Amino acid sequence: QVQLVESGGGLVQAGDSLRLSCAASGRALTPYAMGWFRQAPGKERELVAGIGKPLGSPYYADSVKGRFTISRDSAKNTVYLHMNSVKPEDTAVYSCAAGGVVQSSPRHWTFWGRGTQVTVSS
Repeated sequence: QVQLVESGGGLVQAGDSLRLSCAASGRALTPYAMGWFRQAPGKERELVAGIGKPLGSPYYADSVKGRFTISRDSAKNTVYLHMNSVKPEDTAVYSCAAGGVVQSSPRHWTFWGRGTQVTVSS
């Protein structure tokens, strides 16, 4: 089992930067693909960024491309989502997930954190 705990969310203003962390315990994250999903009220959960096993090319949703960066630190067993130039439409609960490969469908991911709220004011 892998336990994932997100942190770093909060209330920020449009244009600000934020870094979300996803700390893992139970197992090393090295064998897993990692993803950051978000879910806004009334909307489906969407994959915003994913990274395969170490040295894999990252995936970004078009809505965040050029603004968000996903990275992983194997020594700290942690995955990050660096969010720059945030917009009000980025407001959502952000959750990290671990799985076999980066896939847009949430049901193909094995382990999930509980999520952290990000609210962007205009």
